[in-house]
Parts: sequence; structure tokens; C-alpha cells
Amino acid sequence: MTATLWASLATIVGIWSVTVLSPGPNFFMTAYTASRQTRRLGLAVAAGIALGTTVWATASLLGLGLLFQSAAWLYQAVKIAGGLYLAYLGLRMILAARREARPDTAGPPAARRLSPRGAFLRGVIVDLGNPKAAVFFASLFAVAVPPDAPLWFKALVVATVVVMAGGWYAVVACLVKLPPVAEALARMQTAIAYVTGAIFVALGLRLASER
Repeated sequence: MTATLWASLATIVGIWSVTVLSPGPNFFMTAYTASRQTRRLGLAVAAGIALGTTVWATASLLGLGLLFQSAAWLYQAVKIAGGLYLAYLGLRMILAARREARPDTAGPPAARRLSPRGAFLRGVIVDLGNPKAAVFFASLFAVAVPPDAPLWFKALVVATVVVMAGGWYAVVACLVKLPPVAEALARMQTAIAYVTGAIFVALGLRLASER
């Protein structure tokens, strides 16, 4: 690659590293699923997030971010739907925690009946539920990707952000299952479910109400 393309890729990696490492819905969903259920399901969520990132990054290179900027109604519709879904997931987490806290509850809580396919789809929907990602990628690529960049470089950019996102959340899913971490989380699982649920409700309502 030319020096210009190397500099462009380094800029994207640097900015995306800060963004993907910042705790948000993707982080909390991955950590919650892996800690409360299994590493496999946490990895399934991470894989779903990677697919969602692929969609947003590819669509942004094709002009979706500009479409959202010009069609405000479409952006708002996706944002409201995504925010309401996050709030719905948060309420489910809180209800599951309440059910677990009741000694007379029979059978496993609903949170433990998630399938690998369900975990994967949850990761996809949580990621796609935030159209800000399209605007973010559109802004980042407009600044960092040269207008005359070859197609293979654009494919490399998409692959890079996807691998970074999927890899980070896969690491999160594995970290929370390390014995010392898992033991500490197990002692606080009900409180964690309440807090995570409240965070999702707050994030969802904020996303849905922002203008």
C-alpha cells in the first residue's frame, strides 16, 4: 500500500479502537449474556455484533450515512425502533432478576433459555438498533478514506473494523468467564441483572428520545 493508504488505515484503527472499547449496549449485552449464561452464548452475541458492524460499515461506504442525513425521518424511525428494543431488553433483564429473587419461583428463568441462534440474533439487532453507527462510519470514512481509494482497500477497511469489533467482544465474553471473575459475578448476579437492565432501559429511552 502507499503511504497515504497506510496513514488512512492507521487513522481508522486508532479512532475505532477508542470507540469500540468504550462501554455501550454491545459491551453490556455481551458481558451480561456470557456472565449469566455461557461463554458460547456470549461469543454468539459477539458474532452477531460483528455482522451488524459489517452491515453498518459496508452501507456507510455505499452512502447510507448520507441517506440518513438527508432523510431525517428514516434515521429517526430506525433510532426509535432501536431504542425501544433496548428498553424492552432491559425490562426483560429486570423481570428475570425479580423472578430469580423470589424463592417460590419454579423452573429456570427465561434468561437461561436463550439459544445460540437467539443470542446471535440479539447481537445483530442490538448493533443494528443504533443508526448512529452509520453516521459515525460515514463521517470517519469521509475523513479517513481517500475518495480514489481502490475497492480492495475499502474491503480491507470494512474487514478491519469488523474484526476489531468482533474480536473485542469475543474477548469480553471470555474474560467474564475466567474463574475469579465468574465467581465474583456469580455472587452479584441478581444485582448485576438489575443494574444492566436499568442501563439498557436508560440507553434505549435516551436513544429513542434524542433529536
